[in-house]
Amino acid sequence: MQELYNLSKNLRQLREGYGYTQTAVAQKIGIRYQSYHAYEAGITVPTLENFIKLAKLYDVPLDELIAP
Repeated sequence: MQELYNLSKNLRQLREGYGYTQTAVAQKIGIRYQSYHAYEAGITVPTLENFIKLAKLYDVPLDELIAP
């Protein structure tokens, strides 16, 4: 459960650090806004494919997305 909290927190920090909106990130990785919003809200987790896309978008290793 902690990993889900870390993921949502880290996604928000990375997104804000890049100056992106949730809509922009969703478009960049090819998903709907509602799906991305659910990642940041801690409701759902990305598929492995979307984890990889997010890591590439932010140029971070996969494990950094769930790091405390």
